[in-house]
Amino acid sequence: MNESTQTETAAGTPTGYGYCSWHQRFAADVRLIDVIEQGSGPGGAHYACSPCREAYGLVPFADR
Repeated sequence: MNESTQTETAAGTPTGYGYCSWHQRFAADVRLIDVIEQGSGPGGAHYACSPCREAYGLVPFADR
């Protein structure tokens, strides 16, 4: 029997595939962690995957 190595997300939680700013690779289940606002530029955002959120104690932006 195959066992998943990833944790289950709560129902209704948005998930996606994208770039994790912490381990600097593409991953599944990335969530927005921080928004960088700039007055005269495009700004930016930091996303983290589930393992990095757990390892570094990151709280998704939507859950604050």
